[in-house]
Amino acid sequence: MAFLEIVDLEKSFGNVRVLKGINLEVEEGDFLVLVGPSGCGKSTLLNTIAGLEPISGGEIRINGRVVNDLAPAKRDIAMVFQSYALYPNMTVAGNIAFGMEMRGIPKAERDRKVAEVAKMLQIDHLLDRRPSRLSGGQRQRVAMGRALVRDPQVFLFDEPLSNLDAKLRVEMRTEIKRLHSSMGTTIVYVTHDQVEAMTLATKIAVLKDGVLQQFGTPDEVYNDPANIFVADFMGSPAMNLIPARVDAGAAEPMLVLDRGSEEPLRLPLNGAAPKLANAVGGDIFFGIRPEALTDPDSADRTASHVAHGECTIEVVEPTGSDTFAITRLGGKPVVARLRADARVRAGEPMRLAFNLDKTVFFDAKTEQRIA
Repeated sequence: MAFLEIVDLEKSFGNVRVLKGINLEVEEGDFLVLVGPSGCGKSTLLNTIAGLEPISGGEIRINGRVVNDLAPAKRDIAMVFQSYALYPNMTVAGNIAFGMEMRGIPKAERDRKVAEVAKMLQIDHLLDRRPSRLSGGQRQRVAMGRALVRDPQVFLFDEPLSNLDAKLRVEMRTEIKRLHSSMGTTIVYVTHDQVEAMTLATKIAVLKDGVLQQFGTPDEVYNDPANIFVADFMGSPAMNLIPARVDAGAAEPMLVLDRGSEEPLRLPLNGAAPKLANAVGGDIFFGIRPEALTDPDSADRTASHVAHGECTIEVVEPTGSDTFAITRLGGKPVVARLRADARVRAGEPMRLAFNLDKTVFFDAKTEQRIA
């Protein structure tokens, strides 16, 4: 039995269905990240788990207990909000201890827990300050500390890092991951940032328009996307999704990619050929991550199938650790990830290596994965 179970969950606001039959099973100690674009329903799903929003159908179970009709205080959860929600007239210590004080926990026990959590979060030197004298990262640590002293069954985080600058977000991501590793508590975490999701999660649920698109490990969601939406949403830069066709006229089936005025680029299908038998002559999308499309010297030496093709480079983007080169295939810009010192110039042809072990194919009409 899963520790947190979401079964056929429905949520409507009036006549608008916001969550549409969501099913998730989370094991104890998992770090589940709910990810998707704005308006996809991820925060609403988190709020239904917390009990802040009533559900319209289905069940929510925590540790085998149905909590549909339980008040938030009875669900044994703790929530960290995007807005921190600190009391401005209280010190850091007072903010962290407030919930325990309301539950009648003795002062000695409160003080012990506050000191323990403050040390863990490296804010023990700030206990006498008020929130107005704290940085954004320090305020977020206080909000986390207030949740941690609860020692709940499930932690819920609602985009806790979105108000922080980029450098501080990276630091706090590391802090949250370290805390999860040391405590092992079940966490459900909402973000629109797919890099954040990949970094933190043991499981990822990708939502779009209130529908669960895919649920799996970060590796499964990244390398084996269920559909075009997941392939495009997860990854930075995003997966290249190239219009293509399958040609069975040669000795072996070939993938054909248009190159404008030049001859089409033809790549072998290898192991994907049987799954694409029904796509011969039809339109498909060929998916390849930028790191699987690179200069020949950087190609994965362990790959079973690597094909090469000459492509005209339109734009070169050095980033320090890598160089991104943009070419055009199937009428769309395609990003290749090259080594930092790769010899590449805009307007010139370059031989690129396609790691065919890392490619996926989607039906052009349904946008679902076919191989």
